[in-house]
Amino acid sequence: MKLIAHSILISLLLLVGSSCNQENVALMRVGTNVWPGYEPLYVAREKGWLEQKHIKLIEYPSASEVIRAFRNKTLEAASLTLDEVIQLSESKVPVKVVLVHDISAGADVIIAKSGINSMQDLKGRRIGVESGALGAYMLTRALETHGMTLSDIKVVHMDVNLHESSFVRGRIDAVVTFEPVRTKLLSQGGKEIFTSKEIPGEVVDVLVVHEDYLSMHRDNVNRLVDVWFDALAYKREDMEGFAEISSRRLKVSTKDVIDSYNGLLLPGRDENQSLLGGDNPKLQQTLLEIRRVLEQNGLVEKGIMLDDLLAPL
Repeated sequence: MKLIAHSILISLLLLVGSSCNQENVALMRVGTNVWPGYEPLYVAREKGWLEQKHIKLIEYPSASEVIRAFRNKTLEAASLTLDEVIQLSESKVPVKVVLVHDISAGADVIIAKSGINSMQDLKGRRIGVESGALGAYMLTRALETHGMTLSDIKVVHMDVNLHESSFVRGRIDAVVTFEPVRTKLLSQGGKEIFTSKEIPGEVVDVLVVHEDYLSMHRDNVNRLVDVWFDALAYKREDMEGFAEISSRRLKVSTKDVIDSYNGLLLPGRDENQSLLGGDNPKLQQTLLEIRRVLEQNGLVEKGIMLDDLLAPL
């Protein structure tokens, strides 16, 4: 009887230990749309650096769908822009920003048809925009920068997966878009009339995690962040190899992949710490400025609290 009791006790202890271990590595589903700034995650997956039982990448056709899935908690984490994070905060979704993927310096653009050479030339024209995501912010800032308002243009709401076909078929005169669509449209005669270079430091892509998931599974989030920086190191050391993996996945040329990073800054670990941590995180001021623009243009309600969003790991 003592032997049986001892065996039962050992089995129970193993079961408890197994449950605790499973709890520590609870699956983290990470949502993204197609964007070069997120591509190191997928390269890491192709290289076998992501354990699928711990971390699963899910790609959506548009940022709007990523936001929707994250808000509905079918994702534990998501790659989004700061303006999208502020919109989540408005919806009372408790989140933490744990990583800065990239800072756009020309990769987000407004591209127009031939014959339209400036923002002023867009007056009365149709412009496609993914209004529930970064597109709305980019359009607002472009109009504001050039002394225009929404009443000067005709907005056509569309998800990013429709940008290329709508532009090529002439359904719109211009589109607020980003890589890799940017490169494709430029090769078909499109002309840049506004880029994120004109609003430096404002278009920032970050990794956000549900606050409750981070508190319970911080090790798993740390694991993903470590893999991210491993992928950045691989990109620096072997850009050709990195681009080849991405080109197969994105079905574009290796050159197009390499060119798509010309307008992007990808901060390393130390820069991430200065952006997210310390007594005066650089990203906090960016958040406040973006909130001002969103409030001023009626894109969010006033007074959204942003004090506890940043959580450097």
